[in-house]
This record gives sequence, structure tokens and C-alpha cells, in this order.
Amino acid sequence: MTLFAPTPAKPRSRARLVGWGLIVVALVLALAATVLPSPYLIELPGPVFNTIGTQQQGTGKNAKDVELIQVSGHETYPTKGALDMLTVSVDGTATQRPSWLAVIRALFTKSQAVIPASAIYPPGETTENVDKQDAADMQNSQQSAVAAALIHSGYDIDSRLKVGYVADGSAAAGVLKTDDVIESINGTSLTTNSDTTRLTSLVRKNGTGTAASLVIDRDGTERTVSVTPKETDGAPLLGIGVVESYTFPFDVKIALQNVGGPSAGMMFALGIIDEITPGQLNGGEHVAGTGTITANGQVGPIGGIRQKLFGAKDAGATIFLAPKSNCDEVVGHVPDGLDVYAVSTLSQATKDLGVISAGGDTSGLERCGS
Repeated sequence: MTLFAPTPAKPRSRARLVGWGLIVVALVLALAATVLPSPYLIELPGPVFNTIGTQQQGTGKNAKDVELIQVSGHETYPTKGALDMLTVSVDGTATQRPSWLAVIRALFTKSQAVIPASAIYPPGETTENVDKQDAADMQNSQQSAVAAALIHSGYDIDSRLKVGYVADGSAAAGVLKTDDVIESINGTSLTTNSDTTRLTSLVRKNGTGTAASLVIDRDGTERTVSVTPKETDGAPLLGIGVVESYTFPFDVKIALQNVGGPSAGMMFALGIIDEITPGQLNGGEHVAGTGTITANGQVGPIGGIRQKLFGAKDAGATIFLAPKSNCDEVVGHVPDGLDVYAVSTLSQATKDLGVISAGGDTSGLERCGS
């Protein structure tokens, strides 16, 4: 006599199938997260360079340490410690993006940041053009740093606007060339440091559909050329990167390789001042910092400051000079052991370092959040 009916096998088989199905789905999703590209880029701390130190250049037997700041025609003085400039590395390009797994991991890493790819590569922009712009920005930053350091030291400096690069397929392609000096646009003279932004506003005033008349100096010969701006991201542009070209009383070369962007300007200026003036600007301390610079010594905001804070800490810096205009991104994100000061001018930065290097009372110095 049967007291219990046997348990049907079919439901158990279905449960197994559902379980294996969920495992397969999870594996597929995990694989997709690992390999599928995201619409984002990841910012993370990049290499750190001591502006009063050296950088190894060349490979193999040709590798050698080269001083980042090289001065000739003016007396130089011994330096000590460090005046570090910081960089940000970016995971991803215009066509290759980090995986979703990398993005998720970055969201939980304090020293990294996830940004839309369009923040660096607008629609239709190429990696090559962005790299060209970054290189032009670095060249411009270095020239502005030299000018700012020398003006701070009492020299009068003349400047001109020079074409740093011409974007492929742009309005200026085939008309303007690298190293052309732009003397005027539509009759308005361009000769001063502030005229890089003035040129942009004059091009926008000209608009698209109408040729702009530019007077340029090419290899010592003055000529007039016409360029009709093209609309890019809603604004009329010539499609060039402009750098400032100065006439200096002595030669200052910044021998930094494979780094782009404008954010090292302030630290280059401080390094040059330290090189050409007696004493040690940093008091021999390990100082790091960031900020754009204009020839008249204005310190401007930069991107990726949180990553640079961590980069400075990892490099051993104890003092950090941050642009005052970046303070909202600094507060609450300072690594332990890093003392951050807010600066808005080159003069303020040198005065702050004077107080710090002398072991003076720093309570009166401006800080982010105070």
C-alpha cells in the first residue's frame, strides 16, 4: 500500500534550469560590463614634475636627466626641495572609452572622477585635434609663465599673438600656418597678453558667412588674408590655437615633454622666479600646486583638481597652492597631511611661500573654506 505519492521531478528540473539561466545572464552582464564601452571618461592622478628639478628624456643609452627650467643669459641660484606641477591622466579617447566596469570602479575611488566624454571630446572632435589644442595650451602656458615671472621680477615684456596650430578641415586650413603672427582682425590691433580672448570675441562678432580680414606676419613679411569663420558647437570659429609670443631680455626654456594643457602655468612661474632670484622661494619644502597664469600674474582655475590633490600627496608634498576659483572643488576632498592654500595671483603665491618658508604665522593666509 502506497502511503505517499512520489515527488514530481519536473518542477525540480525547471528550478535547475531557472538557476542556470540566472547564472548565465549574470555572466553575460558581467562580461558586458567588462568589455562594452561607456559614454564616459575617467580622470585619475597623472605624473608629477618638479619644476626646479629634472625629467628623464630619451630612451635606452640615450636616456638622460634634463633640467625642466633652463636659463641662459641671467645668473641662476641654487634651489632646494620641490615646486611640483601636477597632471591628470585620462582613461579613454574620442573613439575608445573605458568599460562600464572601469567606470563603476572609478565611482568608488576617491582619487578618480567620471566625466562625460563630451566634456573633452565634443561631438565631431578628434583625438588629434584635442591633442593639438593641448600642446598649444602648454606652449602658451609656458610663455605666459616666463612673462609673468619676469614681469614679477621687474622686467618690461612685449608680446604678440602667434598661431600655435591649425585644425584639419577648419576655416583657417590652407590659409593660416603655424607660427603666423596675427597683428589685427578687421582693423582691430592685437598686441597684448589679454588679446587671446579678445580675438575670440572679435571672431564671434564677425560671425559666419562673412570673411574676416586678418593682417599677419609670416616669416617677416606682412600680408592680409581672408578667413570665413565656420560654426562649431554653436559659435563661429577660425579653427586655430593661438599662443602668446614674447620678446624676453634673456632666454628661458622649459624642457617638458609629452604633457599638454595650461594648468602648470603658476608652478612654472614660481620655478623660474626661484631659479633667477637669491634664496629658496619654498624654503626647501616640498610644495605642489596648480593654476593657469597670465602675463600679468592672474592665477586661473583648472580641471581635475581633486586628482591633483591626491597626486601631490602621493608625490610627498605637504603644501599645496590651489587657485582660489577652484576652492569649491577642494573643500572636503583634501588628503590627510596636505596643507592647502588658496591663491589668486602670482604675487600672493610668492608672499604665501615667503611666510611658509620662514616658518611664520600662517593663520592669516587664505585657505579654501576660510
